[in-house]
Amino acid sequence: MQPLPAPGERESAYDLFQRGSRMLADRHPGAAAVLLERALALEPGKASILEALGQAYFNVGSHELAAERFEAIVRADPVAHYAHFGLGLSRARLGDAVAARRHLHMAVLLKPDSETYQRAFERFGNAA
Repeated sequence: MQPLPAPGERESAYDLFQRGSRMLADRHPGAAAVLLERALALEPGKASILEALGQAYFNVGSHELAAERFEAIVRADPVAHYAHFGLGLSRARLGDAVAARRHLHMAVLLKPDSETYQRAFERFGNAA
């Protein structure tokens, strides 16, 4: 584990991303979101940061913010299967069954061997 930076020393986007990812893995999504937003400010549009941030927001119940982060990835990389999955789940939680179905279906098409994607599509896909 890396030590915290000295007072007045600025953390890099990578350091913030690593700390945020650890917080997310340790089930502290709120704290992770704070660190990951700081990383995103230093590296706007970075897919790995957006993905982790989408997960963090989803896990704290901020589904609109999660959808925004996943959608940014999909706009930049239309074949990012996990971003479609996250966006689909976020849209489902927001009550947008049509968008949820579309993105979950895309996730399945892009990664057909994922049982997780299949189950989500089967669960939320019928809601449309």
